[in-house]
Amino acid sequence: MVWYSVMMVIFEDIEDVADWLEPKDYPGFWEAIAPYRVFASGDRAHCDGLIADGKIEQDLILDCLKAKARVELTRKLGLRPRIPEPVEAQYIRSVH
Repeated sequence: MVWYSVMMVIFEDIEDVADWLEPKDYPGFWEAIAPYRVFASGDRAHCDGLIADGKIEQDLILDCLKAKARVELTRKLGLRPRIPEPVEAQYIRSVH
């Protein structure tokens, strides 16, 4: 994961997106995701209204929003799953 600016991150793979989203709280999520234009302008107000009316808990809607953001960023940015380094690679490096 590479920081592009104060507001945007360049993701190398899907796991980078998931790792970036995971620690965000509700207000932090909306602030961080804004530059990527994943959601329509009225989506936050809609979610805020659902929470305020007691129709859904904030943690539940946040989990759903994070999942949607991960899927949309994956699609928009053409990200692929992280390719794990084979166990054998560490032995090749240490010998050669």
